[in-house]
Amino acid sequence: MAVRPDTKKTDTSDRAYTAPLHKQLAALCYRVGKSGREVLMVTSSRGRWILPKGWPIDGLAHGDAAMVEAWEEGGVRKGKVAAKPIGKYMATKISEHGDEEACETRVYAVEVSKTSKDYPEADRRERKWVSVKKAANMVTEDGLRAILRKF
Repeated sequence: MAVRPDTKKTDTSDRAYTAPLHKQLAALCYRVGKSGREVLMVTSSRGRWILPKGWPIDGLAHGDAAMVEAWEEGGVRKGKVAAKPIGKYMATKISEHGDEEACETRVYAVEVSKTSKDYPEADRRERKWVSVKKAANMVTEDGLRAILRKF
C-alpha cells in the first residue's frame, strides 16, 4: 500500500497519521505587572487576538525565531526565551486559495524585560498586556487556551 509523502505510518495496519502541513512558532511573552503575571497579546492580520507567531527561520533555533516574531509583531526588544516549547496546539490556516490546512504551533515562553513603541508591524497590529486568564478568554484556539490556562 502506498502512503502519501505527507503521511507517516504509525503501525502495520492501514491507518496512517497525517502530519500537519504547516508548523509555526509562537512567543508567549510575559511580565509581572501590578496585579500579577501579564501576557502580551497582538492582533492578527484578520483582527483576532493571538500570540506573536510566525514561521521557522533557517539558521535560527525555534525559540530564537519566536523572539524575532515577538519583536516584529509585538515590539519585544529584550527577553529571555525558553529553550524548549511549553506546549503546542493545532489550528487551521486558510491558504491564499481558501483551502483549510492543518498547522501545528509550538509555543515558547519569553520573559520580557524591554519593549519598544516603535517596531516593524506597529502600524498593522494592536498590542495589549492582559492577565493570563483574560488572554485565555481572548483566543479562539482551544489548544492555545489550554496552554494559557496551564501557564
